[in-house]
This record gives sequence, C-alpha cells and structure tokens, in this order.
Amino acid sequence: MKTLIFSLFILLSSYSLHAQTGLKVGDKAPEFFAKNSDGKEINLKQLLKENKSVVLFFYRGQWCPYCNKHIKDLQDSLTSLSSKGAYVLGVTPETNESIAKTKGKTKASFSLISDREYKIMKAYKVDFVMEESLVSKYKGYGIDVAKNNGALDAVLPVPATYIIGKNGKIKFVQFDKDYKKRASISEIASLL
Repeated sequence: MKTLIFSLFILLSSYSLHAQTGLKVGDKAPEFFAKNSDGKEINLKQLLKENKSVVLFFYRGQWCPYCNKHIKDLQDSLTSLSSKGAYVLGVTPETNESIAKTKGKTKASFSLISDREYKIMKAYKVDFVMEESLVSKYKGYGIDVAKNNGALDAVLPVPATYIIGKNGKIKFVQFDKDYKKRASISEIASLL
C-alpha cells in the first residue's frame, strides 16, 4: 500500500512539474487572440507588427502583493519601455472584475487579459492546478482563487515574464516557481 501511495505521489508530482516548465529563450512564442479588460482585441502577431517587442507577463491575481508591486513597477516604467518600442501585456486567470481591482491598486494603463480558459497560460506552460490543501490554506487567508477566476477549479500561473522579439521568438524568460521572484524592470529594459 505504501508503495502505491508513493508511486501516486511521484506521478502527481511529475505531472505538476511537467505543467510548470515554461518556454525557453529561442522558442517561437505561441500565437494568441484575446480581448483585454477594456474589450480591445489583442493579437500577438499584430502587436509584433506594430511594436519592436512584446513584454508578456503572467500574474496570479489582484490579491497578490508581489503581483501588484510588479505591475506598479511596470506602470511606473511604462513610458521608458514604450519608448524602446515595447508593448506591455499582462495575463491573469482572474475575471475582468478582479482585473478592475488590480488596475485600481496599481494604476496600470497597459493591457491586461483575463485568460479564463487558461489557453494562454497553457500555451506558455505556466499554468498549474492548486492542490486542495493549498486551496484551503488560501481560503484561510480570505482568498478564493476559483471564485476570483470565475471558475470551479483553482488554477494559477507561475509568475513569468517573456520578452518576444519582432521575429516572434522569445528573447528573454524569467520563470521561477518562487512566486516572490519577478523580472526586474532594469533587466527587461536592458533587453529591449
């Protein structure tokens, strides 16, 4: 019985790790079409035609202080990043109502997308399903991830940042399963 339980644990752990690999520098950035929280159509291919690069980042939600700080830092540097030809774009599994809370807290004026079906997160290999024990722990802090996502399941992205070049290839990746670590603005700016 212990062997079976251990085997299941290893299988589930490897699935969880498999789902959180991220993409690598040099990979072709997966295409996506979506509407941002303001209802504007967002198309990666079109963004790359109109800009030198796209800074694509994934964030957990309006309840995450590390996400809010990163978004505020991006907003504070938006003029500088835009002057280098970058289009800044954030993706979250949360609803547009939660995105409105994020905008209120951070004053973000760049595009934020609600990835309600997790298609973009899955394409960029940053999605993970929270274990029930973690869901319960978050609820103990007053955070209902599934409700914030407008979903039945609790799915979050690994907070990751990609810089996608005009050729559609990824030229920078910040991917760390430690949700406290984010790409620095100086690092992003130096690669634009």
